[in-house]
Amino acid sequence: MAFAIIETGGKQYKVAEGDALTVEKLKGYNAGDTVTFDKVLLVDDGTKTTIGTPYIEGKAIEVELVENGKGKKLYIQKFKSKSRYKRRLGHRQHQSKVSIRSV
Repeated sequence: MAFAIIETGGKQYKVAEGDALTVEKLKGYNAGDTVTFDKVLLVDDGTKTTIGTPYIEGKAIEVELVENGKGKKLYIQKFKSKSRYKRRLGHRQHQSKVSIRSV
């Protein structure tokens, strides 16, 4: 089974053809657009493994952007004892769901 390791949004992901994954929001793209990730760190086709230094020149992974949205809400709490100080904040990270077309 062929797979690759790509970098996007400061994180690394292991992807294979047909996979769906959630990455940091891809700005400037809408649902249905084709996006190319050119920061490919490793490609394994089952018989040969190619490792980049740090990236593989001329190799790119094509993905289709399925939707843009927000992640699960995270709650941040601040508390100081003996001083009646409490704060509660919420945060939802912007995310994009993508489907891998070709490796």
